Amino acid sequence: MVRKQTRWAALALCAATMTAGVSAAEAQVAATAPDGGPSLVNPGPKASPAQKARYRANRARRRTIREARSAAGANSAAASSIVQGVTASAPSLPPGALDLGNGITMLLNYTGEFAANPSGGRRQGSDYAGQVFFGLDADLGRLAGIDGGSVHTIVTQRHGRSLAQDYIGNTTSVQEIYGGGQTAHLSLLSYEQKLFDNRLDIEAGRLLASVNFLGSPLYCNFQNNEVCGNPKGAFKMTNITWWPIATWGAHAKAWVTDKVFVHAGIYEVNPRDQQDNQNGIDWSTRGATGVVVPIEAGYSTNFGNDPLPRNYSVGAIIDQSDYTDPVQDVRRGAYLLSGLDPLTRFGRSAVFARFDQMVWRPDPTGIQGLSLFGVAMAATGGRQFEDYFFNGGAVLTGTFAGRPYDTLGVSFAVEHFSPIGLANIRAARAKVGLGYGGVSSTQSILELSYGIQLTPAVRLMPNLQYVINPQLQERYFAQPKRVPDAFVVGAKLSVDLFTLAGFAKGPGSL
Repeated sequence: MVRKQTRWAALALCAATMTAGVSAAEAQVAATAPDGGPSLVNPGPKASPAQKARYRANRARRRTIREARSAAGANSAAASSIVQGVTASAPSLPPGALDLGNGITMLLNYTGEFAANPSGGRRQGSDYAGQVFFGLDADLGRLAGIDGGSVHTIVTQRHGRSLAQDYIGNTTSVQEIYGGGQTAHLSLLSYEQKLFDNRLDIEAGRLLASVNFLGSPLYCNFQNNEVCGNPKGAFKMTNITWWPIATWGAHAKAWVTDKVFVHAGIYEVNPRDQQDNQNGIDWSTRGATGVVVPIEAGYSTNFGNDPLPRNYSVGAIIDQSDYTDPVQDVRRGAYLLSGLDPLTRFGRSAVFARFDQMVWRPDPTGIQGLSLFGVAMAATGGRQFEDYFFNGGAVLTGTFAGRPYDTLGVSFAVEHFSPIGLANIRAARAKVGLGYGGVSSTQSILELSYGIQLTPAVRLMPNLQYVINPQLQERYFAQPKRVPDAFVVGAKLSVDLFTLAGFAKGPGSL
């Protein structure tokens, strides 16, 4: 039952950054299992009913943690608080969740992100962006006797401005909460069904591909959009759908063993849904240009079966939809020189490999520890503006004595632009008589962050970012001088509103 209550909450992209990294939260599995520790071996047909019940409960907890990791997607450390709530003693609810009874729960939180560039970029300035997140989950097992069934709903409202667009001039945001239309949006409405003793999980409805296939709760211990909430390269190599814009889709995840899984999905690609005036309630397929099909296989453990949990996966994104050629116009010339419409092409693909793993845990019963993560992605088909991408980093959970929920994070990300992508920039410069000097083939973002759990309801994450070789927006391709590297000072504020009002519990609540 608990797993069904937490599915939608794990999908919240940086919705309520309430605790430390997910691996630390998982430590509670060993401490709070019904029998005092996780049951790792099936007790067999001769076991007592109590032994069988303990085994089933512990196995469900372990799978819940895996799902929170895979679904968090663009998720934030909020997912780790979700996992922590899952592993807490009964009644188990995600931190911040308001229980309305009969299997209905709600989550309401606010995330705000400030950023300023005291040096570098096109000019100096500051901007603020924010998101209100509301989630409603219904456990149909408790409501209607449909065992393993649940309905998930998420509504978001985004507002504010982007420092990257207004002042730095680059295409990758240093405030991941910005984008997808600064408006109210129905970001998820799905039906989920678990089958075969929870070994098969199927979900369908208005969904997002990126959060289900490319997310980790570790990512949103950072503010830049290269890392939080999903690897940015996926969106430049394919039309994989992204938060907070949902389209029609479905995916299925099967656990071959308690540690090995396979996962596949299919999602509508509809550029009309991405327009700023859309709010997610027009469910027609008008404007659809094809589908995107992500697939992956992986190995995943948790504290129930591994003292240092790890998650490894490899996969591909098969994009069977229209996309704009990076250079050519409808007559196969350079569209930036001709002024004609870009050529529409069909079909491209990318492959990826990802991992996260806890590598240090000073107390085998505690939540402190160090986790590493990394992503590598490469374009494998079509005409791509970007041909490879990688990022990585580390998150330390429990930074000082008495600060078990604080985090210290460091990350890097590198985008590499293909010869085709660079040709477009050079064509724009040639049009106005400029040379090719100052055109870089990479953009990198470094970030150092510290997450402070101020109260069970409020978390503040100051951060420093450095943007190397800002990848300019198309309107700035013909910039006469190289845009300087940008130094960014940021801060992310997360507030769990039900916890703040005293209706729910958060990290550290009594």
